[in-house]
Amino acid sequence: MSRALIAAWEKTLRRCGGERAVVQAADGASVTFRELDAGARAWRAAHAPPSDALAGRAVVFAAPNGIEWLEIFLGLLRAGALPVPLDAAEPLAARRSLAQSARASCWWNGTKLVPLTGAKLWRDPEACLVKLTSGTTGQPRALVFTAAQLLADARQVTATMRITPRDLNYAMIPLGHSYGLGNLTLPLLAQGVPLVCGASPLPHAIAADFARWRPTVFPGVPALWRALAASEVALPGLRLAISAGAPLPVETAREFAARFGQRLHNFYGSSETGGIAYDATGAATLAGGVGRALRGVKLAARPGQRLRVSSAAVLTHGHRRRAGKHGAWLMPDRVAVDRRGRLTLLGRRGATVKIAGRRVNLAEVAARLRTLRGVRDAWVGVSAGAEPVLGAVLVTDRPVAQLRAALFADTAAWKIPKKLTAVRALPLTARGKPDTRALRALVF
Repeated sequence: MSRALIAAWEKTLRRCGGERAVVQAADGASVTFRELDAGARAWRAAHAPPSDALAGRAVVFAAPNGIEWLEIFLGLLRAGALPVPLDAAEPLAARRSLAQSARASCWWNGTKLVPLTGAKLWRDPEACLVKLTSGTTGQPRALVFTAAQLLADARQVTATMRITPRDLNYAMIPLGHSYGLGNLTLPLLAQGVPLVCGASPLPHAIAADFARWRPTVFPGVPALWRALAASEVALPGLRLAISAGAPLPVETAREFAARFGQRLHNFYGSSETGGIAYDATGAATLAGGVGRALRGVKLAARPGQRLRVSSAAVLTHGHRRRAGKHGAWLMPDRVAVDRRGRLTLLGRRGATVKIAGRRVNLAEVAARLRTLRGVRDAWVGVSAGAEPVLGAVLVTDRPVAQLRAALFADTAAWKIPKKLTAVRALPLTARGKPDTRALRALVF
């Protein structure tokens, strides 16, 4: 099931076996590539059933970024299982529930593998890993990927971003998230790009990690960049700062550039496709764009400002859409593509609601709110019920009354949220994305 990925890992072992692979900044523990493999084999021997009992079976696990996470991941791959990585912040009860929704054979409770009933056997010999994503439905969906697709995503990311084994990746995003798999986990396993697993997302802790270990590449999310741009810390050794996982406000990009003397680079992708587009110079990021297609990725405009993505990394299992020999995916986002192939995100398709008989595009309202002086970010939503109400959460220190008055000066009344709430920062999920449930609770 995972033979191609294990074969790539064994090539890395032969090339880099004695070199340092992973550092845990929290306690300074580190392992070489060879020691990491030994730990994975020991984990499998201690916890996985004998012979090939897990072959073709999904296994759910969660752990903080670090050596143990990688040992479990590699141990499952060596057992022929399909790892289903979850965020470490998921409570144990939620992990069990998600494992059942993925029809997993068992789940890791932190000390042992707990068997489950109703497990599915994945008979496809190419199946290698399952990503659980809620997508646009809010319900967990199991996306099954092959080793070839995972490896292609890592190659496309590292080739476009010019990341090599001479770099040192800073792992603050979850290793099992689609973003983390393509930018951190697979480059380590298949190409020998080493990792430093960050101790804490607080600016002073990140600065301490950089002072001690001097990582060169930092894939982060907008919330991290916003906090760092507002701080007084230094990031010695950093050569490439990448932002993905959620829209990056232009103001944050500009503040970061002014504070650190280097640009952020927007990166756009999805669970179904892996990496899609990247801003190599940082210029598009300063203007609100997300750059051009990654190497090996083909983009095609479709009606309704939709984007079709095709590459060797795109999901094909259970999905019949094709572009030649590769999978193709029609994105839910609305995008604009200029003559030079540069992308700008315009918001999610279907984010238009009718309020008091008038159509309102939520992305358009959020974009208008972000232009207000002193507003660093914004989220817009509507209440449930027969008569929906427009509401917004603003990251700002300005009084709400002042912002409302500024809106009335040049914005149609039906496009002004009836309910405005000011906060110091948007609540986020463990993956660094806006927490919709928490945001709705603040407004409605």
